[in-house]
Amino acid sequence: MTETDTYSDGGTERERLADANGASGGGERTRTRSDTAAEESADAREQTASERDRERTTTCPECGGRLATDTEHGETVCSDCGLVVEEDSVDRGPEWRAFNSGERDSKSRVGAPTTNMMHDKGLSTNIGWQDKDAYGKSLSGRQRRRMQRLRTWNERFRTRDSKERNLKQALGEIDRMASALGLPDNVRETASVIYRRALSENLLPGRSIEGVGTAALYAAARQVGNPRSLDEFTAVSRVEKMELTRTYRYVIRELGLRVQPADPTSYVPRFVSRLDLSEETERRARELLDDAANAGITSGKSPVGLAAAAVYAAALLSNEKVTQSQVSGVADVSEVTIRNRYKELLEASGTVSA
Repeated sequence: MTETDTYSDGGTERERLADANGASGGGERTRTRSDTAAEESADAREQTASERDRERTTTCPECGGRLATDTEHGETVCSDCGLVVEEDSVDRGPEWRAFNSGERDSKSRVGAPTTNMMHDKGLSTNIGWQDKDAYGKSLSGRQRRRMQRLRTWNERFRTRDSKERNLKQALGEIDRMASALGLPDNVRETASVIYRRALSENLLPGRSIEGVGTAALYAAARQVGNPRSLDEFTAVSRVEKMELTRTYRYVIRELGLRVQPADPTSYVPRFVSRLDLSEETERRARELLDDAANAGITSGKSPVGLAAAAVYAAALLSNEKVTQSQVSGVADVSEVTIRNRYKELLEASGTVSA
């Protein structure tokens, strides 16, 4: 049969082949669209099912209340009706128990979390100083000398360039001052972040590492709400007060830090604790400072002096024995400042000194 032969329906072979190819192509296109629609429908069903499962795991099937997980007993309980939805859940914590920090350190098989208080964020490896092997046996003299050389090279490799050496020295200085001032870890973390920003934005040329580190710690203490006076920072720092204030203004201006003026009430708990006064005295001191703030007499005055005067005045009102000299020694302000400020506070509150 030739290419132009006709069939019983009157069509040629070329036409029949063209019709078959067209039907095949159209069928593939139709099947592709239908498959896409089916996949979208399946995804929608899976998403709806996942949302339903999520709702089921967070709400009580009986009353619709909120579910709470009791990790101690391994149960999931409704906080409204008390229904136990799930029990014998898998404990994902460690399989051991520890009753003190020593046992916890010896049994733990993971490292410490990352922290900004270390120049490498705590991701490097340290070689222990115990000079013992895995079985607790002491190393020989030759092995000890070898381990000491390894420690030296490991310490050198931890600080690869001048920027890391700068950061290591500054963070060590920040940690030292924070320990001397009794500042918590969140202040140290914030100070480390501020110093890292100053280093990355090239603010250190022409200024000492200690000065920028002290300014970062001072700004962090004020940001977190746990401030210390400039005199306290000057006592533990290796820079002068004038350099500290100048560097502090430069850092907050260049980094755009928003540091609110120190609140005098934030100093009150520390002064009350050091003087061993009662909670009644602390409450009255806060009330005196609130009255003074409402009267508008706190602006332009040292918050440390106001806090010291408020503590002294509150102690007098509470019939507790404390002298101006004692308050002056704790707050590191002069007795003249305390005398002047406490009279202003009493007048603002409408209280007459006995």
